[in-house]
Amino acid sequence: MTMTVIACPKCGAKDRIDDQQAATRQPICGRCGTKLDLSAGSNGSHPLEVTDATFQKVLQEAGDKPVLIDCWAPWCGPCRMIAPTIEQLASESNGRFLIAKLNTDENQHTAAMFGIDAIPTMLIFKNGEKVDQSVGLQPKQAIEKRLAAHA
Repeated sequence: MTMTVIACPKCGAKDRIDDQQAATRQPICGRCGTKLDLSAGSNGSHPLEVTDATFQKVLQEAGDKPVLIDCWAPWCGPCRMIAPTIEQLASESNGRFLIAKLNTDENQHTAAMFGIDAIPTMLIFKNGEKVDQSVGLQPKQAIEKRLAAHA
């Protein structure tokens, strides 16, 4: 039996999901009953990959939880430099924030919608609205401070 641990996007509880049962039934949080998204990563410790197709749904499902979206591209040196910081933020968020990545080369519609013309760009959303934006390499503490300001 294979189990996956997922952090609930609403209350932050860590839920163990039986992968075989999840194939036939929608998993829900044991604490608050929220539907769990298995695509959010094996244990909620990795950023969620966002696309043009999933962007609005991700923001909607996050509710009032702050969402950090790292806009990046594979060829971008500074993007590769900040990637470990984004991974750390995701693994340490404990459900307080949703950390996601948007490949701007593959998702040009969303990048254009927010006027992304330099990367890495970090967008912070709350209640589906953009509340903050920063461009370029940022230390982890600065990103955490920006996220905490919207928690």
